[in-house]
This record gives sequence, C-alpha cells and structure tokens, in this order.
Amino acid sequence: MRKATITRKTAETEISVEINLDGTGSYRNVTGVGFFDHMLDQLARHSLIDMTITAVGDLHIDDHHTVEDTGIAIGQALVQALGDKKGIRRYGHFALAMDDTQVATALDLSARPFLVWNVEFPTQKIGTFDTELVREFFQALSTNGGITLHVDKVHGINSHHIAEAAFKSVARALRMAVEIDPRMAGVLPSTKGAL
Repeated sequence: MRKATITRKTAETEISVEINLDGTGSYRNVTGVGFFDHMLDQLARHSLIDMTITAVGDLHIDDHHTVEDTGIAIGQALVQALGDKKGIRRYGHFALAMDDTQVATALDLSARPFLVWNVEFPTQKIGTFDTELVREFFQALSTNGGITLHVDKVHGINSHHIAEAAFKSVARALRMAVEIDPRMAGVLPSTKGAL
C-alpha cells in the first residue's frame, strides 16, 4: 500500500500527517486554524488521498508556522508514499471553476521542486486567515514533495473562492499524477531512469 506517516516536531510546531494515496478522500484534519482545516479537507476529498493531520502550533504568534510546517510534512509524506514512483502517471493538470473564480494547475512529480504562483487575492484576510499563507503552504508542499507546481488564477474576485479553487485544483491535478497508469505498470515515467 502507498501509505506514509510523518511526524515533525520543532520549537514552533508539532505535526503528524498520515496519508494513503489509494484512498477515497476521507479526512480528519485538525490544525487549530479553522479556514486552513477547511482547505486541507478539500485537498483530501478532491485528490482522493486519505489524510489525517494533527497540528499544534504557536498560534499565539500567528498561523504562519502551523501552515508552512503542515505543507512541509505533507510534502514529505507524499515522497515517502510514492516510493520509487514506478507506474505513476507523474503529471497532472486541472482547471477548476468555482463561482466567480477559475484556477488552473499543472504539476510534475519530478523530484525537482519549483513553484510558479500567479494567484493574487483582492483581500489580505479571509476571516482571520492571512491570504499570503496560501502561497506559503504550496511553496512548502512543492519544495518538500519534490513537485514542479504551477498555479494560475485565470480570474476571480472573492478571496475565499480563490483560495478554495486553488486547493481543489491542485488536489485534482495531484490525484491524476499519483494514480497508477495501467499501461506503465512497474515502469518509471522518465527516459532518464530516475526521478
């Protein structure tokens, strides 16, 4: 089974992540940051990756360390669960519409992390959540998951919708990329012989 458990403990956060790449999108995510939990739930549901995430962070300072470190831990869990990557589709893409918003994602599980982020928010906050933390999460996920990740807002005027569309779009692209391709069983999806 393509599963992983990561525990990350620093002076700022203590995080546990369990994932199953071959799941049904079930989730139990508790980070102490309500909006972020809602986004993690979307990530699980739409990627069909089962996720159980618990985080205790220095929220008396702000949400930054909790959000970033959760991205780090999920990225590390993805690497562990993917193993040698033989048989996976590797690439994923998805353009997702949500009301006023459309966000397009393209990604490559290349082991060459790179984030292209063309997403602007009309507000600095969604409730009490800093919108700049959405990028911080995906930067941490990309870097620690070895993902070349491009996220582009095509249009959108509502910050909540933009953030949610980004998480859902990435989730759908990730679902495609981690799936086993029946035509590539046991074969690494690269001409280099390594990913």
